[in-house]
Amino acid sequence: MKKTLLALALIAALPASAFADNWMMRVRAIDIAPDVKSSSLPGVDVSDEWVPEIDFTYFVTPNIGLELILATARHEVTLNGTSLGKLNHLPPTLLLQYHFNPTSKIKPYVGAGLNYTRFYNVDLPGFKVDSNSVGGALQAGVDIAITKNGYINLDVKKIWIDTTVKTDAGVKVTDLDINPVVWGIGYGFRF
Repeated sequence: MKKTLLALALIAALPASAFADNWMMRVRAIDIAPDVKSSSLPGVDVSDEWVPEIDFTYFVTPNIGLELILATARHEVTLNGTSLGKLNHLPPTLLLQYHFNPTSKIKPYVGAGLNYTRFYNVDLPGFKVDSNSVGGALQAGVDIAITKNGYINLDVKKIWIDTTVKTDAGVKVTDLDINPVVWGIGYGFRF
C-alpha cells in the first residue's frame, strides 16, 4: 500500500509536459467481415456489419504503443441463407503496437494482442451460445498527418473469436469460429 501511494505521489508530481502527446484517440468506421467456420454446420454464416469504433493508444515510447479498441455489433446468423436470428458481441481488444517512422507524416504500424469477447442480446430461438471468448488479434495500419495533432487512419485487424452453439436443452450443435477481418477508416487526434 505504501509503495502504491508513493508511486501515485511521484506521478502526480511530474509536470504535465511529461504526458504531452503520449495519447491518441481514434474514431473509425469499421467493416466487420466474419470468416466463419463451423465444426458440423457447413452452411452457417454470420453477416458483415459496418459499425463505429473508438480506440485509445498510449505511447510508452515514440515507437511502442498500447491500444485499447472498443466496438460492438449486432450480426445476423444464417444457415444455408435462412435466418436463425441475431446476436450482439462486444470484443474489447488490447494490442501492443510498433510504430515505424514516428516522426514522419506517414506513420505505419503493426500490432498484436488479445481480445475478450462477450456475446449478449442473443436472439437465436432454440439455441444458445457460450457468452465469453478469448482469442488473439493482429493489426496493421497507418496514421497520415493532416494537422499537427490530427491524423487520417487506415487500419486492418484479424480477430479470433469463437463460441459453442447449443440447443436450449444444452446439447452441443457446433463449435463456431467467427474470426473476422476488420477494415477501418477514421480520424485520430494526438494529445
